[in-house]
Amino acid sequence: MALLNSTAIKAPRQKITEKSVEVFLKLVPSVSESAQATHRFFATFLSVVACFGLLILLAVNILLAQDAFTISALKAEAKVVADQREAINRQIEAASSPEALAAKAKSLGMRPSTSPVFLNLDAPEQALANGEAKRG
Repeated sequence: MALLNSTAIKAPRQKITEKSVEVFLKLVPSVSESAQATHRFFATFLSVVACFGLLILLAVNILLAQDAFTISALKAEAKVVADQREAINRQIEAASSPEALAAKAKSLGMRPSTSPVFLNLDAPEQALANGEAKRG
């Protein structure tokens, strides 16, 4: 009797395991050759797109790096030009100082005035208003 009970218990267990394996296999779809080819094509396509995107990214980075070098060179050139402009302005200020102008005037033979005369531009207008001077 024990022998019958053990075989009777094993038979339903085998049936249950076989049924569960079949159900489990039904959950996983069978992949045919055409589906595998489609998956390979898709993977290849994604790889090509990714490589193309990386190449574009590399090109953009190279262009940005070249622009950065150009900008730094232009900034250095602008600094040199600003320094030259400042040096020229200092030369102009030195040449137009009162001491330099006096020295140039003396070298041309000019002498300082001993009796300064001031020009009054309002005097002729007042003379005309008073009738003292006439226009000619």
